[in-house]
Amino acid sequence: MRIAIDAMGGDNAPDAIVSGALEAGQLLDDCDRLILVGPAKEIEPRISAAKSKKASVAVIDAPEVIGMDEPPVESLRKKVKSSIAVLSKLAKRDQADAVISAGNTGACVAAFQMRMRNLPGVNRPGIAVVFPTFEGPVTICDVGANIACKPINLYQYAVMAGIYAHHMLAVNNPRVGLMSIGQEDAKGNEMVKRTRDLLKADSDMNFVGNIEGRDIFKGVCDVAICDGFVGNVILKLTEGLVNGLFKAIKHELMTEKLRLAMKFKPVMTRIYKKYDYNEYGGALLLGLNGTALICHGTSQSRTIKNAILAAKKFHMAKINDKIIEYLSKSSSYIVHNSQDKPLKNSQNHGRAFDDKSR
Repeated sequence: MRIAIDAMGGDNAPDAIVSGALEAGQLLDDCDRLILVGPAKEIEPRISAAKSKKASVAVIDAPEVIGMDEPPVESLRKKVKSSIAVLSKLAKRDQADAVISAGNTGACVAAFQMRMRNLPGVNRPGIAVVFPTFEGPVTICDVGANIACKPINLYQYAVMAGIYAHHMLAVNNPRVGLMSIGQEDAKGNEMVKRTRDLLKADSDMNFVGNIEGRDIFKGVCDVAICDGFVGNVILKLTEGLVNGLFKAIKHELMTEKLRLAMKFKPVMTRIYKKYDYNEYGGALLLGLNGTALICHGTSQSRTIKNAILAAKKFHMAKINDKIIEYLSKSSSYIVHNSQDKPLKNSQNHGRAFDDKSR
């Protein structure tokens, strides 16, 4: 398998990216090939200096870099030799089976969708993130690719995220919940209500109805569906809450006797690792005709290593084939039930481009 990685993506590039790729190279099969995309003059010396297996790592020169705070679409037009642009072209030309970047999220979504195109039957791709909870993993889609959703988009996110949860996370018959402001059927805006009708009408989907934000961590569902605006707010709020909570606990422990603090250190380390996004690698852009992962802007070397391993697992599990099969079976029912007309008081806001960080 050929996996291309944006060596200049993220706050810790290129050192963390190169290190993560080399670490992953030790765990891949001999037939797998890693491709680092970025300025060759910066990447090649780092590979040469590393004391690890190098034979499976190639470098493709991309001298330009799109910054985290640059406008996505405009930057892609101006910087045609940027690492993100070159990365997407590799996928389009079938020179890479998977692409990974921790760079500008908006630019990644735009470039990957433009070059790789959507799977047959998919209207808009969505970013899927796994939330580790005490009750088990919960997959949330979308968390930033599409803020101007229609009911058909949310229905397809439910299908794709459900298939992902089943085959990647070993969740049997995933329970799908629709994010709303209340569990009652009467709650929610017009988009939520029409989406609920679509989900309820699909007898093959284990739809549990509306869910509220707190239900994500209560074991109510295995898959949570929402538009990219709501999903991105949930993602960032949860990240901040987890970091703040661990900081508060650490502070309280350190104010106690040193002996007591050291006693709890192994426990806190295990808990933090379980809820650390670095352990999951990156977020899959579901619905693309290929495999694309978008990693956190602050990704470390182990984040990239885990993203590479996740990309291979997704590709080998043939998730895209299963999505195409499901949507092809439900296409006639969707056409009959979706009533895909403009929502009241809606505007085309475009995609949610989270430019500065993830």
